[in-house]
Amino acid sequence: MTTMTDASVREFKMPDVGEGLTEAEILKWYVQPGDTVTDGQIVCEVETAKAAVELPIPYDGVVRALHFPEGTTVDVGTSIIAVEVGGGAPAAEPQAPQTAQVSQVSVEEEPEPQGRQPVLVGYGVAATSTKRRPRKGTEAPAQPAATAIQAELNGHAAQAPAQALAPASAPAAPAPAAAQRRPLAKPPVRKLAKDLGVDLATVTPTGPDGVITREDVHAAAAPPQAPERAPAAAQAPAPAAAPAAAVGYDAARETRIPVKGVRKATAAAMVGSAFTAPHVTEFVTVDVTRTMKLVEELKQDKEFSGLRVNPLLLIAKALLVAVKRHPDINASWDEAAQEIVVKHYVNLGIAAATPRGLIVPNIKDAHAKTLPQLAESLGELVSTAREGRTSPAAMQGGTITITNVGVFGVDTGTPILNPGESAILAVGAIKLQPWVHKGKVKPRQVTTLALSFDHRLVDGELGSKVLADVAAVLEQPKRLITWA
Repeated sequence: MTTMTDASVREFKMPDVGEGLTEAEILKWYVQPGDTVTDGQIVCEVETAKAAVELPIPYDGVVRALHFPEGTTVDVGTSIIAVEVGGGAPAAEPQAPQTAQVSQVSVEEEPEPQGRQPVLVGYGVAATSTKRRPRKGTEAPAQPAATAIQAELNGHAAQAPAQALAPASAPAAPAPAAAQRRPLAKPPVRKLAKDLGVDLATVTPTGPDGVITREDVHAAAAPPQAPERAPAAAQAPAPAAAPAAAVGYDAARETRIPVKGVRKATAAAMVGSAFTAPHVTEFVTVDVTRTMKLVEELKQDKEFSGLRVNPLLLIAKALLVAVKRHPDINASWDEAAQEIVVKHYVNLGIAAATPRGLIVPNIKDAHAKTLPQLAESLGELVSTAREGRTSPAAMQGGTITITNVGVFGVDTGTPILNPGESAILAVGAIKLQPWVHKGKVKPRQVTTLALSFDHRLVDGELGSKVLADVAAVLEQPKRLITWA
């Protein structure tokens, strides 16, 4: 029978609260050392690349230490809080409390660190075993290099070298060995490596904290002679660039804003989308006077009592009708299989500007909703986004998106595709303009629509038909009945 101790220290690691995320920023701690916590209690709020999420602690006890201050970005799998719990732990475990983040975590808390591999969002994560590996003698558990780095930043410099060096059993240096187990790279860099056929585990990182850069990937993909010439070429401009950066900024009159969390993920996603999918954008200007009249009528309808009715509701319905008539527009491109994946459901994304940056939550199975149900879903989506409560799940699985730039008084734009989707509709401002109606120039409610699509799977004919159908429904809303 295993001898039990009166108390032990449990280390709670930063979980992957999204799909394949590699890091999260600690926004706020709700507990401090000495506080008592219970199973399921919220201990902190973190911001991932997708949303702000509250983290519950999985056991009862007393907070012993917070390993990172607010505002710190922490790798997934890194211990963030130590909790002293009473009983239930083997006597051998508390002998090394500083390494408890690996040896004392139960199966229900976290999988082994070696099972976590940073991957592109949407590509899933590596399969892992839920059984812990038995301890063998003095062998130290494998740990990502990033974890050791974060430990040094929090006053654990004495133990971090031992943790970082322990996995290095090969002749190679310890840092490269750890990097090979878990190469650190951002989504655009991973996409570049995949396109060039470069295994990130073989790349030597030169970025801060062992992060692999685009230059590292290009260097690994280049012929053998290329790296030999690269240092000579790079050494000359380096000294000239450093002084320019030092004198090029006026700190007294400029503000630097760190790009992280949702904003950082959005920037990476947009760059990846813009340089992966060949974008084509088409425009149409349409008289939506009848649609605006229908909006006012629906506001008085008892079926919409308590619901928010606005032009976006009918624009969304018009797009759903167009997708039903041309289902091939609702698809994605599978790069690995070189196949087009047509979706027989519509998860309608609505781009929303929030204090944390642009997010695109989506309405699941929007194609199956009635107009009142669609209005209710739109209202919930917008209010949740404004309050910053949008969950990562709400932003996954979108198939086609609407972005309403008209609310900012903009006539139109050329929107960039949401990654993994084939089309996005931009809606411009609706305003009175002179328009030829029934042979006479009259003031009419007019707007401009723009449809961007991935030309790998949507040709000009299909894109044009979809855009024309959306415009036709908004010009004559009765088509919602005749075409539905």
